Amino acid sequence: MTSDKARKLFEALDLDGNGTLTREEVITALRTKGPSLVATGVLPPWGVGNAEDSSALFDTADQNGDTVLTLEEFAAVVDRRFGWH
Repeated sequence: MTSDKARKLFEALDLDGNGTLTREEVITALRTKGPSLVATGVLPPWGVGNAEDSSALFDTADQNGDTVLTLEEFAAVVDRRFGWH
């Protein structure tokens, strides 16, 4: 079950709107949009890290190793990590 918060965050990070996230999208979006996502409550303040943290989040979420994240893969990690489930 995907939380609404995870869905909103996924959509905010999906820079090209294609329904999947790449490592570069996650790193770029968290760097450029992170502060505004925190300000609007879409992302916990401690959810914004450096590129290494963003890359580690991507690796944790990429369960099948195909180098793209689906909403389901992404939500499974962020819902648990951010306590949204």
